[in-house]
Amino acid sequence: MHFRHLPLEVFARGTPEATPLAVAASSSRIAVIVATNRQSAERGVRCGMAVSAAWGLASDLRVVARDEAAERTVLRRVAAWALQFTSVSSVAEPMDVLLYVGGSLKLFGGLENLSERIRNGLADLGYEASIACAPTPLAAQLFACAGLDIRIRHPDTLRHELGKLPLSLLGCAPETAAMLDRFGIHTIGECFRLPRAGLTRRLGERFLDNLDRVLGRLPDPRPPFVPPPTFNAALPLPAPVEQSAALLFAGRRLLAELCGFMTAAGSSVQRLSLALSHEDHADTRVTVSLVAATRDLDHLTTVLRERLARLALPRPAIAIALAAEQFFPLAARSLSFLPDVYECAETAARLIEQLRARLGDRAVCGLTALADHRPECAWQACEPGKGSVSAIPDASFSRPLWLFATPRRLEEAASSPCWEGPLSLLAGPERIETGWWDENHVARDYFVARNPAQSLLWIYREHDAEGKWYLHGLFS
Repeated sequence: MHFRHLPLEVFARGTPEATPLAVAASSSRIAVIVATNRQSAERGVRCGMAVSAAWGLASDLRVVARDEAAERTVLRRVAAWALQFTSVSSVAEPMDVLLYVGGSLKLFGGLENLSERIRNGLADLGYEASIACAPTPLAAQLFACAGLDIRIRHPDTLRHELGKLPLSLLGCAPETAAMLDRFGIHTIGECFRLPRAGLTRRLGERFLDNLDRVLGRLPDPRPPFVPPPTFNAALPLPAPVEQSAALLFAGRRLLAELCGFMTAAGSSVQRLSLALSHEDHADTRVTVSLVAATRDLDHLTTVLRERLARLALPRPAIAIALAAEQFFPLAARSLSFLPDVYECAETAARLIEQLRARLGDRAVCGLTALADHRPECAWQACEPGKGSVSAIPDASFSRPLWLFATPRRLEEAASSPCWEGPLSLLAGPERIETGWWDENHVARDYFVARNPAQSLLWIYREHDAEGKWYLHGLFS
């Protein structure tokens, strides 16, 4: 995979193309354009043009300095992402990533299907690459650098197709290139037809070794890329972004990269950290916690959209970064013709995650039981999905889900409790007397009651001299 637009994509993939953008690098003390986007090219800006001349053609042209360190980082991130398609990837600077795909063809339905999936995946990340396949890594690089969408699997075809390529792709030393030009040699095929002994005598062993590597006559081992244990990716924005919702485009691209990273490792994530950089202001940090670990891109995007919709930016954002440090193995599942219990659980978990993203973490919580007979002390809030019912005491009486924070005093008529009319006692009493050790002693007789509107209530009478009645909860 050859990324000819990498100097530009490092800066431009954070937002859809909208304004003219160009990348410049210093050459002989003059800043020249080395990459342009479509908008700047339509204004007449070309690679090799001086920056001053480019501004003369497009006054609103935004020019950024080339960042080769960022380009190297991107290549490593692409190599990690691509491991979902192969067991071995390798970085070949300055603009190439190599994949060994011989063992993946059957899994992905052949070379054409695999190439198409890789190309579409790169597009989702914001990259465009020339993809070529050949029996040797150097040959694949040469074809990709030439911009040829070619798939070669047999050595006989390899020699024929290589012969059409210009000799300049081999990256010969300047003196070697000048000598071959004097000989009238301009293609690799013309070199193949020359006597080896004469080539060795005039050009040296190194040139012949390159020809042998491209044909597979000499080994060409490439160091395999080892992905990092954690994920950390940043994306500069071509222009400051004032509305947090506008960050979703860049955020989804980072999430797509993360999902590819997790697919390669067979893992999932439950906690993400998002950082937004500003000029002259501390970073804005957002933590996304999920009820269940996942690597579903659409679901992660939905949760991120809800979080960003609630986020107020203190200053315009100039960059966005995504980090994930802890991963979990993705649980294997058995296929079934019956309703999928896993799918039902996932649906509930995703609903909770979307509600928390929209309303805030504190607005949605789980409940866990405590070993205490007092109703107001028998539970506490917890993270959704982390609750336990093992501490619920065994009771022969029902408990309402709706408890009042403070029990409500009931009026009485003829010594009988009333709530929107006289109450009929249906069950009880259930004596709860405990808590003497923590200065919150209770002594109550609980009853299930019904009022004239047929509402079911949970009431109690204080077990003391006054014997007052209280409403503690509602069944319906």
